[in-house]
Amino acid sequence: MIDIEKCRITHYPAEVLAKRAEPVGEIDDNIRQFAEKMMDIMLGNSGIGLAAPQAGVSLRMFIISLDGTRANTKVFINPTIVPEGELNSAEEGCLSVPGVYTKISRHKKCSVTATDLDGEQFTDSGEGLYARAMQHEYDHIEGITIVERMGSVAKIAHRRQLKNLEKAAK
Repeated sequence: MIDIEKCRITHYPAEVLAKRAEPVGEIDDNIRQFAEKMMDIMLGNSGIGLAAPQAGVSLRMFIISLDGTRANTKVFINPTIVPEGELNSAEEGCLSVPGVYTKISRHKKCSVTATDLDGEQFTDSGEGLYARAMQHEYDHIEGITIVERMGSVAKIAHRRQLKNLEKAAK
């Protein structure tokens, strides 16, 4: 049972961000309320995506809304991903790593098969920003943040901000 009241944005280097999330079992009212809380957190932080570990819950679930609206938010439960096409490097930020924007290499296209809040399976394909967002959020449920994806030069460039986040976590 998820304590919805305790869910809030989780920052690097929180342990929940560094481990592979557990599959969602039954899609019940608690999971649906959690999805609503995730939307509140994402929209309240001006994000376009949020994974359950970013809300402090180690479950294989994420949400995406490219236009930053509740109405267009899509919920992905227990997703699998198939990256396609060549790699493209573009600047990314992350709500769990505030103040850090860095070039991350991702596939130009991908497709994700997941379950929605009604228990229906679906497959969604995307390219550009949508593909990037799906890959970014999928990384979160695998225990990977942009800190692990950034190159050594970017780590040096952002070392002060990363140290500040590490200090704040103690």
